[in-house]
Amino acid sequence: MLVCLAMARKPRVHLAGSSYHVMLRGNGGQEIFPQDEDRYHLYLLLQEGVERFGHRVHAFCLMTNHLHLAVQVADVPLSKIMQNVSFRYTRWVNRREKRSGHLFQGRYKAVLVDGESYLLELVRYIHLNPIRAGLVREPEAYPWSGHRAYLGEEVVPWLTTDWVLGRFGKRRDVARRGYVAFMKAGVEEGHRGEFHRGATDPRLLGDERFTERVLAETGGVMRPVVKLEELVERVAGAYGIDPLALSARGRQRQPAEARAIIAAFATDARAATLTEVARRFDRDVATLSEGVQRVRLRARNSVAFRARLEELRAGIIRKP
Repeated sequence: MLVCLAMARKPRVHLAGSSYHVMLRGNGGQEIFPQDEDRYHLYLLLQEGVERFGHRVHAFCLMTNHLHLAVQVADVPLSKIMQNVSFRYTRWVNRREKRSGHLFQGRYKAVLVDGESYLLELVRYIHLNPIRAGLVREPEAYPWSGHRAYLGEEVVPWLTTDWVLGRFGKRRDVARRGYVAFMKAGVEEGHRGEFHRGATDPRLLGDERFTERVLAETGGVMRPVVKLEELVERVAGAYGIDPLALSARGRQRQPAEARAIIAAFATDARAATLTEVARRFDRDVATLSEGVQRVRLRARNSVAFRARLEELRAGIIRKP
């Protein structure tokens, strides 16, 4: 069941490692890119933002009077990231045009999406925007989106393509063919309101379980009932792994799964934030978030794995 909850002007929802569909529109529908030079300058600002704040941009599309981004945040809230970009870009345009005032229409819009269920579709939706607008017939014909970078036809250093391509294969050529087929399958897709506003609230897009988890992790409705170090010791023990090995470099499956389970338990029980768990294991918060999403997806699809997790959780996390 699709769930999008909130009332008007509710506070922004920040959850480290989460993905958002971000939209910025020109004030009164005005053009926000008077010259191609302006688009390149926005590219520079986006790159500086990625380097400074540590988030990822999985997709983008710059239209005439608005833009779309698929942003996966780390520890820095999306509000700070977007305020930095919009303020500096507005100052750039106003200074050159010798004017003052607002360039963008109010604050940006953002929908926090369930990355495991919707991020792939969101990337496609953003990159196909020029086709829906009737500007081009093929997405690669539009020069101001991330699609050509996914095809390897241009380099956009601040755009993350590995997560999406990795869903279609380990070899880059195979992954790109899978991505192209996925894009073609969505060409006839029309406007999808859930990516813009949902049914009643634009803050969240996911099923009931996703929504409940987000609200629990951001709404302050749970108290810590277990310490992070206890989670580390108990989960590592269940996997027969030395807790110290969880911080070692490498991509072995069992330690990676154990870290993801610890992160899931820690955030569910409010024992630590995802950022704190990533710091504990010296890992990238976005990568750890992807591991948590894989664990949750596997638990939904596998009765045996879900039972194992519940048994482990029950033995560690006490009721408040």
